[in-house]
Amino acid sequence: MEQTTSLTPQKTFTCQLCDLSSPFTYYGQKPPNTRAIVLLEECFVTQDPFSPDKEKFLVLGSTCSLCSTCVCVGPDCSLFYTKRFCMQCVNKHLKQFPLQIQAELAKKKPSSKSAAS
Repeated sequence: MEQTTSLTPQKTFTCQLCDLSSPFTYYGQKPPNTRAIVLLEECFVTQDPFSPDKEKFLVLGSTCSLCSTCVCVGPDCSLFYTKRFCMQCVNKHLKQFPLQIQAELAKKKPSSKSAAS
């Protein structure tokens, strides 16, 4: 008879904007095996595969606080400003963000337009 392990089946995080997909080991604000670390948002987290240290982890993404879309932390997919926002909601509500955030996002737009032409 085969011996079963106590490993839980892996769940997969998928960004609904860029389709980044990766197994995750935890969802929440207090990743396991860490001392006194509390994240500012509920996140999809995985152990850092490049570190032997069990306390190292990677934040994959979270859900948009406005539309609940599951998004990765990539700058083309989401923005964290007190809460996580998908870039679609950021663009819809841009005037409600501080001027500094609006200016930073405006700097990014010309470079992406020039790359397309």
